[in-house]
Amino acid sequence: MRLNVADVAMVVGGELVGPEVMVEGASIDSRTLVAGQLFVPVVAERDGHEFIAAALAAGAPAYLTARVPAGATAVRVDDTAASLWALGAYARSRVSDLVVGITGSVGKTTVKDLVAGGLAAHFRTHATRGSFNNELGVPLTLLATPDDTEVLVLELGARHPGDIARLRELTRPSIGVITSIGTAHGEHLGGPAGISVEKGSLIEGLPRNGFAVLNDVECGSEVRCRTEATIVTFGSDSGDVRGTVVDRDGELRPTVRIESPWGSGQIALAVRGDHQATNAAAAVAVALCAGVDLQLALAGVASAEGSACRAEFWHAPSGLRVLNDSYNASPTSMAAALRNLAMVDAPRRVAVLGEMAELGEGSLEAHRQMAVLAGSLGIEVVAVGGAPYDGTPVDTLDDALDLIEGLAPDSVVLLKASRNVGLDRLAARLRNGVGTR
Repeated sequence: MRLNVADVAMVVGGELVGPEVMVEGASIDSRTLVAGQLFVPVVAERDGHEFIAAALAAGAPAYLTARVPAGATAVRVDDTAASLWALGAYARSRVSDLVVGITGSVGKTTVKDLVAGGLAAHFRTHATRGSFNNELGVPLTLLATPDDTEVLVLELGARHPGDIARLRELTRPSIGVITSIGTAHGEHLGGPAGISVEKGSLIEGLPRNGFAVLNDVECGSEVRCRTEATIVTFGSDSGDVRGTVVDRDGELRPTVRIESPWGSGQIALAVRGDHQATNAAAAVAVALCAGVDLQLALAGVASAEGSACRAEFWHAPSGLRVLNDSYNASPTSMAAALRNLAMVDAPRRVAVLGEMAELGEGSLEAHRQMAVLAGSLGIEVVAVGGAPYDGTPVDTLDDALDLIEGLAPDSVVLLKASRNVGLDRLAARLRNGVGTR
């Protein structure tokens, strides 16, 4: 989205210092900033103002600042994060009314990717990049929306009560999707009941002519009663739109049969794991609610690629097969990953597992259950950094890498943990060559 910096100053109530220039989108990270983007220096663990010079060198035409301007074109404001939110709200006002908001304890990023694929078969579609789903990422996604976008697909995340309601008010979706209601972030959201309340808040503000696309099993009457929008459910064994695995290839990509009131069809997915059948059903349901022809929707969902570090399957240079699901972890996603690993034909299956964070009171029991599941599936567990699984404990990623180096090339390894463990770094080292330091 292209903006004149004078308009930026007006929207945020700031003072323009320097010549008028045009900006396109925004960035809060000088390392990944694309030339032309507005730089927004957020004050968090580090003060983004320290990187204004680097952002200008990377091609930022202008920047916001709550400090004395450091040359070039600046918009001086009281609070840069609040100003980013205001710019996100302004960007939303320039977007089509067809906006899809997606939340859930697990699966929201993959469902977002599949939904974008299904909608892109008919509409000019823009979607959240990766998991930019919080109070910073959502405004950045809105500002990155091309001016000719016909439908916007947004992932909305929550770590604290009220997060979803606030993001819903910012984005004003016409279609709301709840992928699941599990235990992720239960420590902060008040356990299962609090998670249900938080996720369910997405559909409260949907318009009457909108759609609430809900997991048929996990979204009961206590969720469904919170919307006046038309409810369309999805699932595997039940729901208005159902996805059932009928086959899978050697790299865990399933072929899924979709049944719906609009018709039926069969698709081979590009994403991996049997649990993707339910995700595909959700995505097809959204596309159908938006008016996409069933066959176009099926083709679009089938062609959609997943985001990085989510059920990737590849061969390391040594020949070792790696199931890289290292982006994040909850009991539901961990169980799915372990079952995926068990389906790979290999003489030895090893799961390198780190902590599942922010589970609250039930954390130890949840980890114990995952260890029991792994054992029942014949999977060896390597527990990284003190994670409370039964299995072989290792302290560091280097220790885990040393252990993996001893595996036969025809073995298969799963990498799975919450983001703070950093197993994505181990995955990168494996992909570059086992033993790479």
